[in-house]
Amino acid sequence: MAEKVKVSCPNCGSTNNYPLGLSGKKVVCGRCKYPLPEPGSVLEFSAGPASSFLQNSKLPILVDFFSPTCAPCHMMHPVVESFAKRRAGEIMVVRINVDQQPQVAAEFRVQAVPTFVIFHKGYERSRTSGALSEADFALWVASKV
Repeated sequence: MAEKVKVSCPNCGSTNNYPLGLSGKKVVCGRCKYPLPEPGSVLEFSAGPASSFLQNSKLPILVDFFSPTCAPCHMMHPVVESFAKRRAGEIMVVRINVDQQPQVAAEFRVQAVPTFVIFHKGYERSRTSGALSEADFALWVASKV
């Protein structure tokens, strides 16, 4: 029997068991049949799906608000991607480009980038702004989830 990890559906927010070792194969949500993201991937959303996902997901979600012109944001990308892979099945990671999605940034009162916000069951648990070391970033998330 294949090992499975939990993944929230980006469409309906339901929690699904994603079988590991199926790289390249399409796995769909058991509820709405929407394609599920591979565990450990960093998702990128438009305005509508992001808000719905944050409200409906049963797994904690780390949101990385970034700008492509921000040097500290570029420094944090590998840290966030590494974190997402290490914590696959425990937390979902979403990246939102504030230049393309200014309305989402305004909705969540993001005034600086990079800003990281942790949501759980539709509620904001914590936020921090600025670049952090990989260890400090992991400790911050661990203390808030």
